[in-house]
Amino acid sequence: MSLNSTASALRPHIAFFGRRNAGKSSVVNAVTNQRISVVSDTLGTTTDPVKKTMELLPLGPVVIIDTPGFDDEGALGELRVERTKEVLRKTDIAVLVVDGTVGLSQADEKLLNEFVSRKLPYVIAYNKSDIMPKLPHLNEHEMLISALTGEGIGELKERLAHIIHADTKEKQIVADLIRQGDTVILVIPIDESAPKGRIILPQQQTLRELLDHHCSVICCQPEELTATLGRLTEKPALVITDSQAFKKVSADTPEDIPMTSFSILFARYKGDLGTLIKGANALKSLKDGDRVLISEGCTHHRQCGDIGTVKLPAWIKDYSKADISYDFTSGGTFPDDLSAYKVVIHCGGCMLNEKEMQHRQRTAKEEEVPMVNYGVAIAAMNGILDRALKPVIS
Repeated sequence: MSLNSTASALRPHIAFFGRRNAGKSSVVNAVTNQRISVVSDTLGTTTDPVKKTMELLPLGPVVIIDTPGFDDEGALGELRVERTKEVLRKTDIAVLVVDGTVGLSQADEKLLNEFVSRKLPYVIAYNKSDIMPKLPHLNEHEMLISALTGEGIGELKERLAHIIHADTKEKQIVADLIRQGDTVILVIPIDESAPKGRIILPQQQTLRELLDHHCSVICCQPEELTATLGRLTEKPALVITDSQAFKKVSADTPEDIPMTSFSILFARYKGDLGTLIKGANALKSLKDGDRVLISEGCTHHRQCGDIGTVKLPAWIKDYSKADISYDFTSGGTFPDDLSAYKVVIHCGGCMLNEKEMQHRQRTAKEEEVPMVNYGVAIAAMNGILDRALKPVIS
């Protein structure tokens, strides 16, 4: 698996945490053999998380994140600490860098408790081993390193690689739903909201997985689906559509041909599809004055026909017959407090890693706020949810 073949959202996210001037940035630079982070004796040099997507042997394709000091102070420091907490939500493996000449602090212990409560695999790396007056007895999570001399850096990478390989689960977007040699139709709208010169990530990833499993893949736009089906001598094994074209694609696809959406496939791939299905029921009970959060995992320029800010609110109004107020978030922004919302509607999360999507669903569940994703919501509002779910849960 190469640097170019693995999307950032599918790479293990390895984050380096610790107190200010414990040497996090120096350790990150030593591990990556690159000057990713600025190093200084001045406290708090790293002001925001620094993220680098790279190929790192023997780990493979990864995302390395250097975070600000967890013990930062003042108003700006509080913002940096908040950003560090945001990183925890998407972290697959945590490395706690400790100044070996000082030892574990209360701030370090607080971080360790966070790792344990989130069930995060972690390593405690005691930096500055070259000048430590006394070498401590180490437990299974601990090791000695020196960013200055390189001592233990190779062993740290080996340990991280072992954790990655032990924690890797073979998951599939669609390959387990079809057989080798099947014909699959991908319905991909090319409208004003489509990116110029390319197709979006879930469509790319689904197409690649189907090709990897030696399927014949036909791509068309919604208005071309009927003609495309008419040219085939055998029925396709599956039709997969962009959610916003659900209504037309469902009408144009014969009932004996299975149909679903990219968004539903990614809900199954990265989150808890069952919970999202239950969340669709909340759309029926929306009333005047209710607040709804519509959240997207990516950041993009909003178009006049944007699905999140334009189409979904219009469909919800038509479905619920209620006057709803909306809040919108995108990218890494997602509220910790969801109590003001009657329902959260989320995108498919193709740009977010599995940890981040699970965090968002868990937050909604803990606060007892129904959550549904675009594909499930749109299918429910069009009365075709059962049909769209049949290929993935039968």
